[in-house]
This record gives sequence, C-alpha cells and structure tokens, in this order.
Amino acid sequence: MNSNKTTPVVNQIENLVATIPGWSPNDQLFALFNLVFLTRTEGEIIELGTWCGRSASVLGLAAKLLGHTKVYCVDLFPAGEDWFKNADGTYSFSVEVEGRRYGAYEDQTVWAEPFERDIAPLYEKYHGVLDVFLETIDKNELKDVVIPFKGTLDMFAQQAPKDFKCKLAFVDGDHSYDAVCKDIANIERFLVPGGWICFDDAFSVYDGVNKAITDKIINSTQYDLCQQLTRKFFVARRKP
Repeated sequence: MNSNKTTPVVNQIENLVATIPGWSPNDQLFALFNLVFLTRTEGEIIELGTWCGRSASVLGLAAKLLGHTKVYCVDLFPAGEDWFKNADGTYSFSVEVEGRRYGAYEDQTVWAEPFERDIAPLYEKYHGVLDVFLETIDKNELKDVVIPFKGTLDMFAQQAPKDFKCKLAFVDGDHSYDAVCKDIANIERFLVPGGWICFDDAFSVYDGVNKAITDKIINSTQYDLCQQLTRKFFVARRKP
C-alpha cells in the first residue's frame, strides 16, 4: 500500500483493512495506529494473535511511516487440518511447532456458527492462516516492517535478542487467566517506560482476561493512563 499524504489516515486505514478478515473495528484500529505513531519512545511492536493480518497491517502502516520500527506478529497460524470439533459442537485447534503441540481455544472454544461463517471459508481457498497473512502483508507492501513468528509468546521471548525493546504490545492470545498472566510477564521483559499494552476482549465475556488485567495491571504500581475503548483496554507503563 502506498501512503497517500493527501488522504486522511482514518480513510487510509479503512481502505487498508476493507478486505482483510478479522474482528477489530476501524475505530479501535485507528487508536492502535495513533499509539504507535505518536508514542515517541524507543522499541518495536509485538502483536500476539495476529490471525490474517488485519490489525498487523495497521500497525505496519504506522511503523512504516515512522521508518525505524518493526512489527513482530506472534501466532500459531493454524492450518485447516489443525482444527477439530469438540463433543459439544464447538471448535478448537492444536498446532505442532518444533516438535511440541500447542492447543488453542480450549477454555473458551469457538461456537459452530462463527466458525462456519468466519473461519471455515478461509480454508476453502488457503491451506493455512499463515498463507492469508503473508498474502495480506505482501499486497500491502509491508514485508519490510511486518515479521511473522510462528509459535507462542514464550517462544518469542526466549529467542528475542537480550537488548530487544517494545514500545507497544497488542495482546489477543489465549484468554485463560494463567496464559494472560504469562503473556504479561513476557511483555514486561521488553516493555519500555511509557510503552503501551493493549488487551483485546478486555472486560467483556472472558473472565480469565479480566482477572489477569485486574491482578497484574490495575492492581500493579507499574502502570498508569488506563483507558477502555469498547472491548480493548489500553495501559501505559509508568515512567520513572
């Protein structure tokens, strides 16, 4: 995507994501863009749970305009054969990465209706979500700033350089309490003072997400500037 200086950013974002599968509405994507573009701290961007690249493209656009920031997209990127139907008719998936199997949508499974409406059709055209993601990033000319990582955030943290720094993390991974707490701990290894964490599906229907944010963020002295925007919760790490 070629940035057009005469087109308002909000319209550029609308055009950018118009055909990309995903669930984040444009106003929330615009908020993510602004946080990346206007937060003048050092560091890269981490996205956990990237799916087909909808929000990654918006983060990538902001990073590209800045000219010195990368977006690392951490996801299990399931293929069609990784999904399975549970006894109650809902769906989950399990992906093998580096000889170890990782499950997803285990506590909060995917109902049959949204799976058949939003997820199953992707696999009629593509073998896996990674194929959709790579096509999205290539089409929008963001390959130089958006980098996929197939695995968990724990794996990414173990492999990241010791001097890796993060200015914004967008968290939309496993929604269980233990998983979100672990994701927060991993992000805190890299998050710079003044850097942001954005939690998706916050204070909606996911008790694990809500409790983890309350215990590890709201009740912590490390954060301030908390703000809820519909299903997303934004918080900044306190500066010294």
